[in-house]
Amino acid sequence: MTSAAAKVSDELVRETRARLARRGMESHARTVFALGGVASVAGIVATAAFVRGGPTFSLFLAALFVVLYAVVSRVTFEIGIGSAVPTQLVLVPMLFALPIGAVPAVVAAGLLLQTVADRPWPLRTRALPLMASAAHALGPVLVIAVAHGLPLRWSAWPVYVAALVAQFAFDFGNALLNATANRVPFTKVTSVMRLIYLVDAALAPVGLALAFATRAHPALVVLVLPLVALLRNFSRERKQRIDNALELSDAYRGTAFLLGDVVEADDAYTGSHSRHVVDLVLAVSDELGLGEDDRRDAEFVALLHDVGKIRIPGSIINKPGPLDAEERALMETHTVIGEEMLERVGGMLGHVGHLVRSCHERWDGNGYPDKLAGEDIPRVARIVCACDAFSAMTTDRPYRAARTLDDARAELERCSGSHFDPVVVSALLRVNGAG
Repeated sequence: MTSAAAKVSDELVRETRARLARRGMESHARTVFALGGVASVAGIVATAAFVRGGPTFSLFLAALFVVLYAVVSRVTFEIGIGSAVPTQLVLVPMLFALPIGAVPAVVAAGLLLQTVADRPWPLRTRALPLMASAAHALGPVLVIAVAHGLPLRWSAWPVYVAALVAQFAFDFGNALLNATANRVPFTKVTSVMRLIYLVDAALAPVGLALAFATRAHPALVVLVLPLVALLRNFSRERKQRIDNALELSDAYRGTAFLLGDVVEADDAYTGSHSRHVVDLVLAVSDELGLGEDDRRDAEFVALLHDVGKIRIPGSIINKPGPLDAEERALMETHTVIGEEMLERVGGMLGHVGHLVRSCHERWDGNGYPDKLAGEDIPRVARIVCACDAFSAMTTDRPYRAARTLDDARAELERCSGSHFDPVVVSALLRVNGAG
């Protein structure tokens, strides 16, 4: 529901979809979800037994809210490893239409109904994770219970804000549980959850307004269904856009690898060298904490930084000795040629063309083709430049044997601050076990 979600990595989206499509789960995940599910069930049962306050229990209203919660839970907006689900539209009115202690149990029943409707059997592998997910309802219930079943009034907004924060706290605990079960880094969880909480925070006032509008006749909460249907249509459109983006990303990546294969067919050293540079560049990008967009650019640039060499005569590429001045000048045109080739392809590859152009610039301004220096050189190009040099030094060339790793590391340190960005050199040395 937010454009920032589009920045989540393609790989993360694919991994999440693949995990959700699997029927079973690893024993580690089963154990983690079992512990979380049991704790959540204990909290739901204790709340139902001991928390008092709110209207008299109505079986009809409870059943209605179970169905509504199941319906709204089917509306999901994918955000990385999680989903933004507009359950606030039903949860908030439920807090004031039912006995407060019954709300977590109704939420749990709604989630069970939703998952049974999607995939009836086997339920046993999904029951405890669903119970763990229902724990988010415990937060607002406990806050409102402490406020002694606060009646519905606008002046109580500080309590409502506290209830929302408590919901986020319990929900974040469930997100960490999911991350632990699926071995997902917590850093990816926190970045995604911020987006989900923005959606929840935006929908909570709408849910509160609905609670005010229906307090005389709580069953009128069904009027939310047209809005839910509209959101479901938007969620389907969003999923289609994500599908299209993934397909386009695959097409660009496939084109990049095809160009890499063309380079490899023309010059076996350059091709295998490019694949090695990709591995180094991705490792350094992760070490430096590059964002997903920059990391994707770095992967393409690392693979294609030598693509312009297919226009350079093989006699120069494979010359068993130093190049003369004329040959060197011709060789140095390969970055400009690479940029021009990628701009003809266009799209994402055209976007990285200017980065390919800058891969042989030097930190001190003595590189080529534009004599850029320092921070004026794009960071991705600086990373590829250092990784390219390190790979070249540790690989056999037509005119010399590979250096040892220690010699290559020493050369990187010697050229740090002149040829290479010192920050990139430090990261490269760390990922190669020398930092």
